[in-house]
Amino acid sequence: MAVYQTKGVCSRSIEIELEGSKIKSVKFNGGCNGNTKGISSLVKGMEVDEVIARWKGTDCGGRGTSCPDHLAKALEAMKAQNA
Repeated sequence: MAVYQTKGVCSRSIEIELEGSKIKSVKFNGGCNGNTKGISSLVKGMEVDEVIARWKGTDCGGRGTSCPDHLAKALEAMKAQNA
């Protein structure tokens, strides 16, 4: 499991567990409880590249980032570490 520290969003960190190239689990620490639980449920079983493609650059309230955007950034960092 990897823990990604967020910046500029309500969640403080994201815990991510992969199974090969698929997402096994995601847990946001902090943030909008219902939204982050929904995101975690939606991405379970998805391919990492699909999540990155769909959610990278998503903005929340003009912040220039969001919890989904940070998830995409975290997945990119995990891919780079495993390359």
